[in-house]
Amino acid sequence: MADSPPPGAGPRNAITDVPGVTVGHRHRLDERWATGSTVVLTPEGAAAGVDVRGAGPGTRETDVLDPDHLVQRVHGVLLGGGSAYGLSAADGVMRWLAERGHGLRVGTTPHEVVPIVPAAVLFDLPMGDWGRRPDATFGYAACRARTSEKPAEGNVGAGAGAVAGALKGGVGTASVVLADGTRVAALTAVNSSGSTVCPDTGLPWALSSGLPGEFDLAAPSTERIEAARGHDVRTDRSGTGVSPLNTTIGVVATDAGFGKPECRRIAVAAHDGVARAVRPAHGMTDGDTVFALDTGQSAGTPAAGEAGWVKKLDAVCTAAAEVTARSVVHAVLAAESVAAVPCYGRLYHPERE
Repeated sequence: MADSPPPGAGPRNAITDVPGVTVGHRHRLDERWATGSTVVLTPEGAAAGVDVRGAGPGTRETDVLDPDHLVQRVHGVLLGGGSAYGLSAADGVMRWLAERGHGLRVGTTPHEVVPIVPAAVLFDLPMGDWGRRPDATFGYAACRARTSEKPAEGNVGAGAGAVAGALKGGVGTASVVLADGTRVAALTAVNSSGSTVCPDTGLPWALSSGLPGEFDLAAPSTERIEAARGHDVRTDRSGTGVSPLNTTIGVVATDAGFGKPECRRIAVAAHDGVARAVRPAHGMTDGDTVFALDTGQSAGTPAAGEAGWVKKLDAVCTAAAEVTARSVVHAVLAAESVAAVPCYGRLYHPERE
């Protein structure tokens, strides 16, 4: 991968290129643990939407994102491991935000707020005893670790225990700056049932979505491709050899200045990026969920129905799909092997490790 952002991306090629967005990770990864939480914070509030495509989602506070419901802005999104149990990490995010007076104001004093923190979770790679999962302390610690710089990728946060098909999954991020200066970016935790790599070429499905110079990756040798064909380490606790619980979850952010209805459309479009990068996607055992955030810091966006509104929304939706696909590739290339699960580099390019 390129050491510096490719032309066309934001200065970090990350979701933190969108003004008002910070990211924090907290994870535990050792011989008995492989789990964590990632928080995308918008303390000053952001319009938000969500689209759930997988048939087995684990989510929290998604109903409030319906465009005809009362709450208009969210203050953070939690992505985490631990399956449904990991949703409790959002409690820690709420506490951190509330301590600083960020949230939906419900009283006259500064501390009378209710932070709105939607969340989605994935099922981690089993590493030890049942019950090793994120709790509220993970969410709080992720907030304390927040950064406006480029966040870490790979085996971090929600990606610590992620598996992508037969490979180690993880967290990845990417951004793009549109011609009018609008920024669109994504952060994705890839824990997919489907593969992120073409079995015939040994290259990520979405490699062609990259910006010029973004991915410095040559095709692996024929021998490596053949060796990889028979490799499948996906296992569940019953030992049947196929993991029944998989999820790709993520956040797309922009500063376009749209509201909740448009954010819903952006989240819908972002799933096109998931489908380009993961094959198959959105299955019965997947919980694929994408949130969309708009911090509203870009000037000049037309209001709904005004001239140029459709063109601007279509441009942001197109970009949302592209940055999501690119973030999946970054996640897989940044991941490192854990236990019996090899990373992309070990399986296809061991000479680069």
